[in-house]
Amino acid sequence: MRVVCAPNAYKGSLDARAAAAALARGVRAAGADAVEVPVADGGDGTLDVLLGAAGAAARVEVLRVTG
Repeated sequence: MRVVCAPNAYKGSLDARAAAAALARGVRAAGADAVEVPVADGGDGTLDVLLGAAGAAARVEVLRVTG
């Protein structure tokens, strides 16, 4: 059996990638195959999920603490 682990972030504790990895570890420990597919709803963590799916990184330069 293959299980798709596609969680959103758990605000204040896990981002979507970490949540998908944790779910997948449990599924694999139970003897099934797991596919990790972190998702986002447009809020916090959306850019991280999109960049992770594209295999890309973002570089941001700031001039001061306030942006």
